[in-house]
Amino acid sequence: QVQLVESGGGLVQAGGSLRLSCAASGRTFSSVAMGWFRQAPGKEREFVAGINWSGDRLLYVDSVKGRFTISRDNAKNMVYLQMNSLKPEDTAVYYCAFGRFSEVNVAQSLYDYWGQGTQVTVSS
Repeated sequence: QVQLVESGGGLVQAGGSLRLSCAASGRTFSSVAMGWFRQAPGKEREFVAGINWSGDRLLYVDSVKGRFTISRDNAKNMVYLQMNSLKPEDTAVYYCAFGRFSEVNVAQSLYDYWGQGTQVTVSS
């Protein structure tokens, strides 16, 4: 079993920054890909960013490229999402997800465990 706990969400003005953190426990974190997803009100949950087991392959949804950076620390079982130049359309609940495989994927079905989510609200 895997437990994921996100933190770092909050309210920020447009143009501001937030750093989300996700602490993982329970299984071998360093061998799997990790992802960040988000769900805005009235919308489907969507892939935001993913990182492979070693941290040398990163994927981003087009809308966050150049603004968000995903990273991981396998020694600490942590994954991060640095969010800069935030926009009101980034407002959503952000979820950390534990991958089934070592390489990164965008499909939600390839992530087996999910955190409880952390709210990010960007005001205009």
